[in-house]
Amino acid sequence: MKMAFSNLTSKAALLYDDWIKHADPRVEGFLLMSSPVPQTIIIGAYIYFVTSLGPKLMENRKPFELRQIMAFYNFGVVALSVYMTYEFLMSGWATGYSFRCDLVDYSRSPTGLRMVRTCWLYYFSKFIELLDTIFFVLRKKEGQITFLHVLHHSIMPWTWWFGVKFAAGGLGTFHALLNCVVHVIMYSYYGLCSLGPAYYKYLWWKKHMTSIQLVQFLMVTVHIGQIYFMDDCPYQYPVFIFIIWLYGSMFLILFLHFWYHAYTRGQRPPKIMKNGISKSKYH
Repeated sequence: MKMAFSNLTSKAALLYDDWIKHADPRVEGFLLMSSPVPQTIIIGAYIYFVTSLGPKLMENRKPFELRQIMAFYNFGVVALSVYMTYEFLMSGWATGYSFRCDLVDYSRSPTGLRMVRTCWLYYFSKFIELLDTIFFVLRKKEGQITFLHVLHHSIMPWTWWFGVKFAAGGLGTFHALLNCVVHVIMYSYYGLCSLGPAYYKYLWWKKHMTSIQLVQFLMVTVHIGQIYFMDDCPYQYPVFIFIIWLYGSMFLILFLHFWYHAYTRGQRPPKIMKNGISKSKYH
């Protein structure tokens, strides 16, 4: 049994070594990019804390009052999202990309390197956004910590490590650009909510939040799906395209389901909570 396990691990190590040879050398030295192990440990610790350890620690404690911290956090994410939107645009999406078969530029040109840095920053921002769930735990809002919420926050950074490591750029980054734009809107809403009831009167556009997210996933699915109707698109890593299409399609279905129950059947999303904010489970 030990011999078989040893042979299996040896083969896995050889496969990994052969596979990692094809990684983009431009990301060498970037934080967390040496191997997928560090991020896997971080994400594993996050899942354990928000689903088990955190709720246990908070069980006999009062919820933390984090209004000021959350306001700073939310508006900080807004600023970061604005910056990343600009960088994605200047790295290709507003300077030459066709929005069709856009390949990864592996050169060390200023634009190519700018895209690499932007992709890494977007990847790293997903770890910052893990604070969304940690705030839920500290405020004892366990009802917001659904399986899909944790899945989304876990799978985004983990899968994006591979994207940055092998394909930083091209058509596979369109969903990141859109996500940054949507986050500017969403976290502005969350930031205003966290400032308290005095600012609720400025949130008349809350009713459009689900529509904005629905349009986001629709655009991602349509954009990425067009590759399957092109005669010849030599995108370097087709498997990434399939993963993005699958992810976009899954959340498009989830939001259509939410839309149906919230509007078609006359039900409505929960109102803004008095002591905090009401976030979508799938942002």
